[in-house]
Amino acid sequence: MTRYKIGTSTYSFWHFLPEKVPIGFVMERARQLDLDGIEILHVQMESEDREYINDLKRLAFSLGLDIYCLAIHQNFVRPSKEAREKEIGLTKRCLEIAYQLGAPSIRLNSGRWETIKNFDNLMANKGVEPPIEGYTEEDGFRWVVESIEECLPVAENLGVVMALENHWGLTSTPEKTLKIVESVNSKWLRILMDTGNFLEDTYNSLRKIAPYTILVHVKTYYGGGVWYELDLDYAKIFEILEEARYRGYLSIEFEGKEDPIVGVDRTRQLLVRNFK
Repeated sequence: MTRYKIGTSTYSFWHFLPEKVPIGFVMERARQLDLDGIEILHVQMESEDREYINDLKRLAFSLGLDIYCLAIHQNFVRPSKEAREKEIGLTKRCLEIAYQLGAPSIRLNSGRWETIKNFDNLMANKGVEPPIEGYTEEDGFRWVVESIEECLPVAENLGVVMALENHWGLTSTPEKTLKIVESVNSKWLRILMDTGNFLEDTYNSLRKIAPYTILVHVKTYYGGGVWYELDLDYAKIFEILEEARYRGYLSIEFEGKEDPIVGVDRTRQLLVRNFK
C-alpha cells in the first residue's frame, strides 16, 4: 500500500463560521498533528497583499509544511458574459496567488445555478438544482468549459494545475465531472476527488473519476456531520486510488462537530491505519 502524504484544508478548522480562523493558527496545528502540508481556502485569507502572502509562505516553510493547494470559490454558471468574465478574472488572480504561495494547484468548482438559495435545502436535495428559467444544463456546461479554457494559458504559464472538484451543481455526478474535463482536454485541468460529495453509488462514482484525480479530499464527520455525514470505507477508497496509481496528497476536510484538533487527528490516524 502506498504511504501517502497527508495534509489538511484550513476549512477543517473553520466551517465558514462568522469569525475566521487564522491560517497561521491552522498551520501551527497541522505541524502539531505531524501533517505534511496545508490547503488554504482563498476566502479564509485575511488579505491578498504580497506581504501577507509571503508571510504565509515563510511560516509554512519554517514549520516544514507544503502548501499544496489554494481552494477557490468561483462560479462559471452565470448567464451574463460580464459575470462570467468577473469569475474568470478571479480564477486568474487566484492562479497568481497560488504561484506566489508556491502551491502547485488550485481547487475549482464548476459553479451552480443558485436556484436553490439555502445551502441546507440544497443538501436536502442532494446537491441537485434546476437551471435558471430559459436556460439548460448544456448552456451551463458550455460556459464552464469556455471559462476554464480562458484560464488555461495562465495556468500553463505559471505551472499551476486547476483541480476541478466533484462538488455540487454541474459536477454532482462522475459523468458530468468527466464531461467538463474531457471537453477541455488539457493536462492543466485535472480532478480533485472529494470522497464525501457523491451521495449515491459512492465507490463506483469515485472509481470513474480516479484516473484523472490529482488531489483527494478526505471527508470525516466525527461528532456528527455539520450538514450530513457518510459512513465512508477508506479501505475501499484506498483500493480505488491504488488501482488508479494515485500518488498525490490526501487533504483532510474534517466536517464534523468534534473539536477540529481531535477530528483532524483522528482522521490522520484512520488514514495511517489504512496504509498497512
